Amino acid sequence: MGRCLIISGGDYSPIGDAITYDYVIACDLGYEYALKMGIRPDIMVSDFDSLDKDEFSYDIPLLEFPVRKDDSDTMLAIKHALDKGYDHLIICCALGGRLDHTIANIQGMAYAARNGALCEIISENEYLRTFTGGEMILPKKEGFSLSLYSITDACDNVSITGSAYDISGMTMTNSFPLGLSNYWKEDRVKVTMSEGIMLVVESLIK
Repeated sequence: MGRCLIISGGDYSPIGDAITYDYVIACDLGYEYALKMGIRPDIMVSDFDSLDKDEFSYDIPLLEFPVRKDDSDTMLAIKHALDKGYDHLIICCALGGRLDHTIANIQGMAYAARNGALCEIISENEYLRTFTGGEMILPKKEGFSLSLYSITDACDNVSITGSAYDISGMTMTNSFPLGLSNYWKEDRVKVTMSEGIMLVVESLIK
């Protein structure tokens, strides 16, 4: 169905030329970030609480919302992308800054996954993605750790092979960080799971 790039308003973290997308949503301050990256958004989602309206060019469509609302700007962008039929969401500039927004963005990833979309958050030092079952192959990343978290109540029948800490047929829950700070023992790690939504985090080791 296509790939949608969402530019959020966390710490600025430009994407590389290798990232491809079909549609771009800028979220509030993400509009400035988009211009800084040389990207023209297809639409802007904003309540203008972190961007001056005078800095916005009205030559692109705008979905404006009040500051007092249930959804964050990034969550509104996720919902808009899903409504447009996109099934692969790539979010950048969504980490760092305020912890509350970072947590909200991860919950937004779970919302996207529950609604049938693959969701990624990319930054210079972190790569996050959702996994909803079946088999996933993770090629080795030198200098990175690999962490797996359940972001539903449970992820069932989880097996991990090719890592320093392999498991077989285990249940991972969202109340215990069993999958923290694993790493590659082989050139690739294979993860299988029967049910749940898993958050896969690759983090640069500093």
